[in-house]
Amino acid sequence: MKYLLFVLINFVGLLAVAQQPIETTIEQRFNTELEKRIIKSGILHVYSASRDIHFRLAKSKEDSISIHSPFYTASITKMLTATAIGILKEQQLLDFEDKIVQYLPDSLMNKLHVLDGKDYSKDLKIAHLLQHTSGLPDYFTDITNDESPNIINQLIIQPNKSWSAEEMIQFSKDKMTPLFIPGEGYHYTDTEYVLLALIIENLSDLSLAMFFQQYIFQPLNMNSSYINLNENKAMVNKRSLVKFYAGDYELSSLKSLSADWGGGGLVSSTKDLIKFFEALNQDKILKKETRLAMQHWIDESVGMEYGFGIRKVTLDKLINTETRLEIIGHNGSTASFLWYCPQLDTYISGTLNQLEASKAAMILVCDILRIIETY
Repeated sequence: MKYLLFVLINFVGLLAVAQQPIETTIEQRFNTELEKRIIKSGILHVYSASRDIHFRLAKSKEDSISIHSPFYTASITKMLTATAIGILKEQQLLDFEDKIVQYLPDSLMNKLHVLDGKDYSKDLKIAHLLQHTSGLPDYFTDITNDESPNIINQLIIQPNKSWSAEEMIQFSKDKMTPLFIPGEGYHYTDTEYVLLALIIENLSDLSLAMFFQQYIFQPLNMNSSYINLNENKAMVNKRSLVKFYAGDYELSSLKSLSADWGGGGLVSSTKDLIKFFEALNQDKILKKETRLAMQHWIDESVGMEYGFGIRKVTLDKLINTETRLEIIGHNGSTASFLWYCPQLDTYISGTLNQLEASKAAMILVCDILRIIETY
């Protein structure tokens, strides 16, 4: 018995020693990103239950932040909005192939998708919105017909403006033109996720923030998560939002960020995000059948495919490096990321809080996974 105990103690000790180089190497790689002039702060969380990896890092050149700090997740929000649609499907309130005209008012649907003189508005399906195949323009980043500022530029031009969902949809109808017939192409657009959020609200009689709170945050104890600029923020979070930037311009305090809602308005922590994704993968939020239906992939770009609010990335194709690894999850324009690597059973979440650092964040994730793969 004493011998077995001795062996066990030594095994645990050796495991701890083996883990140390991984943590040290990953921290060095993380520090390399933080040394770049444009990066002002970063948060990183790496977790694998099967590999006994669980560590977090948070560093800032200017402000005080911690591993618990909530940050702006940007388009990671789409994973939760799509999951909310999946919940409504399982409640038998909708189906992915339903036409959206069933769930939205005439004022929104009127001339929503008019291309070459033909109105395709009534052909739009929920699945089109989830998978960016609707052909609708992106009110955020697409070029306007009259070359006036799109909404991402208006964040700074009108920093105190509060955008309603209806205003964002009307902006896309007035200022932009659809790109293709529904179902006949791919174009990433936040316009679709505003419409999905409105469908969630219309069917549940809850605000999007309260739907997330009731069906996702509370059941999973995601206590640092909320929708930005929402009245319920004070109820669920006590820590300040980490600042994020475009160049040296701080965006995080702008009221005009209300324009980033169903497709990008989530504030969360790395711990909360990994709780969500692990629960989703373990079929604790949606049934396996629904989750897999939402992972019906179509081509997005080289090395990237898109499902319903979720991406799959083949790393060797994306960054031209030799690796067998794939990841699923989502990234955001603020250099935020939430990924799961099935081959390594590893979750990685974090942010570099800088719009110009999105590519650097993806390379960082790839490098960390390759470090883990080596050990």
